[in-house]
Amino acid sequence: MKKFSKILMSLLMVLAGMLNSVYGLSTVAAQSDTDVESGASENAYEYTDPAELADAYDIIVIGAGGGGMAAAISAKDSGANVVVFEKMPIAGGNTLKASAGMNASETKFQEAEGIEDSNDLFFDETLVGGKETNDQELLRYFVDNSASAIDWLDSMGITLSNLTTTGGMSVERTHRPADGSAVGEYLVDGLIRNVLERDIPFFVNSNVVEILQTEGAVSGVKVEINGETVEVQADAVIVATGGFGGNLEMVTEYNSDLDGFVTTNHEGATGDGLLMAQALGAALVDMEQIQIHPTVEQETSYLVTEAVRGEGGILVSQSGERFHNELDTRDNVSAAIIALPEQYAYVVFDEALKGRVTAINQYESMGLVVKGDTIEELAEQIEVPVETLQATLDAWNESVTAGSDEAFGRTTGMSIGLEEAPYYAIKIAPGIHHTMGGLKINTNAEVLNEDGEVIPGLYAAGEASGGLHGQNRIGGNAVADIIIYGRQAGSKAAEFIK
Repeated sequence: MKKFSKILMSLLMVLAGMLNSVYGLSTVAAQSDTDVESGASENAYEYTDPAELADAYDIIVIGAGGGGMAAAISAKDSGANVVVFEKMPIAGGNTLKASAGMNASETKFQEAEGIEDSNDLFFDETLVGGKETNDQELLRYFVDNSASAIDWLDSMGITLSNLTTTGGMSVERTHRPADGSAVGEYLVDGLIRNVLERDIPFFVNSNVVEILQTEGAVSGVKVEINGETVEVQADAVIVATGGFGGNLEMVTEYNSDLDGFVTTNHEGATGDGLLMAQALGAALVDMEQIQIHPTVEQETSYLVTEAVRGEGGILVSQSGERFHNELDTRDNVSAAIIALPEQYAYVVFDEALKGRVTAINQYESMGLVVKGDTIEELAEQIEVPVETLQATLDAWNESVTAGSDEAFGRTTGMSIGLEEAPYYAIKIAPGIHHTMGGLKINTNAEVLNEDGEVIPGLYAAGEASGGLHGQNRIGGNAVADIIIYGRQAGSKAAEFIK
């Protein structure tokens, strides 16, 4: 996992969860050869040579996931001299693994499809999903700036025009690439292009180990790069290091109930940024709130996108029966699976749905999908009672036709039934997915100390920050978070250094 070459696609997919492209790396280069239709560029990307490292910049961004790159672009466009440090050999972080899409309300793409939505509805449904424990100031800024974030991405050639829904949402506000593919790789590819087009210094294999502070204000970082540790000066630092879902020791420190769970996180999601900021007196919030995602293939720890259920897929137990509203919030769906005697379930879908969610092609290539030319054949392969599975699908299709799920009260993802052979199933169970807790910030993305005061020059965005999601994150809100607050962190940091 530490050495990469242009031909080792499988290693890259395990590391970063790529779906349809390959990034090949030398010391400083990365290349994508994804089909252009999905939005990925065929250009070769070259990260900055360590020999070009300067002694000082206006703003240092720690982490090159979606939040870090959004922050860097925003800061650069605001006139700042910015640098990005990424400890892993490639950019992307957990953003590469993002699958469902980016939630936003009152967008031009919703309007084009006649979808009625409002920022207030988005606010209310996210608040309900977070069990009304969300930081409401952060949430208000988040929903009110979601449409402009979609427009901002679109202005940079990152167009999320295909709409679906996720659990806890009542309308289609989850924005995906035009071809319906998973959002992560497409978004990362577009952000990398925009970072490099702006000539922003972009270092990989550069591990920030300390945030420096002088007379109470941030003054730079210590970074391990090219075999040595150096100090780099800056007037502002943006922590965009992601969460700690890949650090199972830290996860169980805050929530011992998660001991033994697999994690969907990439290996670099270890909480480094939180600990470095905490050393400066930064406050942490909601650290015990760690989300498990209900649909994770357990042998590979690979997440099966919520879009499969959002497009009409159902969950069945080993008895062949539905057992819960598949598009309830993630915590509730996960709890329902864990409550089953077998503590796992199957995501079941048909050929038509497979065509609507292109991420399924990746699951097939990895050997995660069971296929049956008929319902009877599928039932036999996953060893569930044939008659029961047939009755379950018949009842579901009748519910779709009637527009009412009397069994479990599902109201979304019911536009099209499951009636087109072949039929498919993926065996899943919950896995550690997202850490809702992190650094306490305000709506300017400024990091606060234990007394609620701003730490001058310190900003945070994305999964490194906490409070926005409360006790449960809605699917599609993480991508929105990294873009909305990444953009805000960059802009406000640029204002600060002026």
